[in-house]
Amino acid sequence: MRYDTGGDLLVAVLRELGIDTVFGIVSVHNLPLVEAVDRELRFVPVRHEASAVNAADAYGRARGTIGCALTSTGTGAGNAAGSLIESLSAGTAVLHITGQVESAHLGSGRGFIHETKDQLGMLTAVSAHAATVPSAEAAGRVLRTAARAALTDPGGPASVEWPIDLQYARQTDTAGHDTAPAAPAPADAELAAAGALLASARRPLIWAGGGAARAGTQLAGLLTATGAGLLTSNSGRGAVPEDHPQVVGNFATTPTGRALLADADLLLTVGTHFRSNETADYTLPLPDAHIQIDLDAAALGRVHPARHALHGDAADTLAALLPHARPADPDWTPRIAADRATVRAALHDAIGPQAAICDALHAALPRRAVIARDVTIASSSWGNRLLEIHDPRDNVFPRGGGIGQGLGMGIGAALARPHEPTVVLAGDGGLAVHLGELLTLAQEKPRLTLIVFNDGGYGVLRNMQDAHRERRSGVDLATPDFGLLARACGLPHARIAAAQEAAPVIAEAVAADGPTLVEVDLAALGPMKTPFTPPVKIPTP
Repeated sequence: MRYDTGGDLLVAVLRELGIDTVFGIVSVHNLPLVEAVDRELRFVPVRHEASAVNAADAYGRARGTIGCALTSTGTGAGNAAGSLIESLSAGTAVLHITGQVESAHLGSGRGFIHETKDQLGMLTAVSAHAATVPSAEAAGRVLRTAARAALTDPGGPASVEWPIDLQYARQTDTAGHDTAPAAPAPADAELAAAGALLASARRPLIWAGGGAARAGTQLAGLLTATGAGLLTSNSGRGAVPEDHPQVVGNFATTPTGRALLADADLLLTVGTHFRSNETADYTLPLPDAHIQIDLDAAALGRVHPARHALHGDAADTLAALLPHARPADPDWTPRIAADRATVRAALHDAIGPQAAICDALHAALPRRAVIARDVTIASSSWGNRLLEIHDPRDNVFPRGGGIGQGLGMGIGAALARPHEPTVVLAGDGGLAVHLGELLTLAQEKPRLTLIVFNDGGYGVLRNMQDAHRERRSGVDLATPDFGLLARACGLPHARIAAAQEAAPVIAEAVAADGPTLVEVDLAALGPMKTPFTPPVKIPTP
């Protein structure tokens, strides 16, 4: 197949991948790509390259597939690096295509405009796969290989740098599709031994991480067969819908979660990394009888010893274990249901007046809606736990923990699923990182409700300093008048300053066909019962 430019070839590859929307910033070093995408698909001109990757990342998450971001070379590619780290941390599929200087000047160090030293090395450091297009004949192969790498578990971003002269060149493409490598599978003897332990369990618990996202049917079947309780990491939420009576959820480190783990006689973990903030900095005790399933061989036994380490695909391995399942003790499953209610009621009470925001979202959102969260107190305390997730594709948040990514992610998810509402929870500090994306929000007009929790700074770190230090440093920030800011951007604005205002304001915003900025005035609403601090260690003098 012949194409007039690299942009036409890119459009063909993106159509093969099912991508209809691309996020990026136009540049002299990606112009042929942007022009073709804008002509044939949908190009969304974000205001920062980091947001392009965040939006592409969430576009893929919300669809359960892959997203695409276009950036320029040099500084533009460097701006994207932080968001590529997020995608790498989350194992999410992003095809990141960045420009490069002309082939004749590549690596010359002449100071050619937008040139940077060893751009490919930088991209390799922050991507699961990185490559350079070496010729017009090889471009199609390079793009497809990159997409396959991004989509192959454990996943992550794939970056392709494309010299500008080769973008303008006529392309010769021999369409070919790489065959996905076969997933590993545990040996029969390993499965039999793990199955025997599962069959002996009378108080079983399961812990699902992000690697269980496509194993929901098998997980639900195991819950039914055993009567086990299901704990999750933040990434594992929605693998089984969170209104299931045996889903305790993302509450492992609570007193109730710890008691369940202490009394369980078996823990089966599926695709979880046991992240520090979800295991109290790795101090959370787990049962000695531990079966671990993971597609990443390096993850097996890395954090907690596993009596049976099963290297394989989550869905296939769970299906192989299911015939061994036996019912739990008669009083175990009712305890799971009671503990599920207990942890939610305790957190709902602890967040004080913010519970009205949570309740209003529960009431306004349909069962399938994207719930995107930036890293802020509302997200970390209750958004990552109380807002029910019914499908992993609805669960969008920065797994690497970096602030400022929530709005870009929300825009990408909302454009991926235009017929369902998206809500973004953000703090005023995190939103300030990429205020320019309010203009993208106004320009593209997705069905997105942006809820900004305004406390005049970095509330999480402020609470930490107030608890452990005699003075504050760097946490109190100037905050804009969000009403004026929204009006300047052409966005509807609403304000919540009392609990009784939450339900009508949020219902109206979620029902709107376009975006709304909802400001929560935390000073007026009132404090949580206990100031939230993250589970990190602060040495005392």
